[in-house]
Amino acid sequence: MMDKDTFSDFEREAMRERAEELRKTKNTEADVLDKISEMTDSEAQIAIEIHHLVKKIASELKPKTWYSMPAYANRNGKVVLFFQPATKFKARYSTLGFNDAATLDEGDFWPVTFAIKQITPTIRQQISLLIEKSIQK
Repeated sequence: MMDKDTFSDFEREAMRERAEELRKTKNTEADVLDKISEMTDSEAQIAIEIHHLVKKIASELKPKTWYSMPAYANRNGKVVLFFQPATKFKARYSTLGFNDAATLDEGDFWPVTFAIKQITPTIRQQISLLIEKSIQK
């Protein structure tokens, strides 16, 4: 049996939000845009830029919320990538993460989470390449 201190308040809230997402019959792009609208201005700018890049590069990925974060899933419903705003867990930077459904494999060791504080043209290009690679078969 777990005591109440096993999970942080942030983790308990994320689990509650995930349970709510699972109860919904639909989890749509509108839900993603709603979550983005709740973010700070700087986080929302990053999230909306990622959202537009995914729609442009990987239109086959379905926008949905995942633990109350913007995420993009493949046809099997598996989350390929997600954006975690810094304020969600009081972190010092936001992250762009890729799950095992993404094909970023490089031998026996490769990165799947990237710290992101702002979008620049160079970062936009790097994210674009990661999105492209994540959906390769």
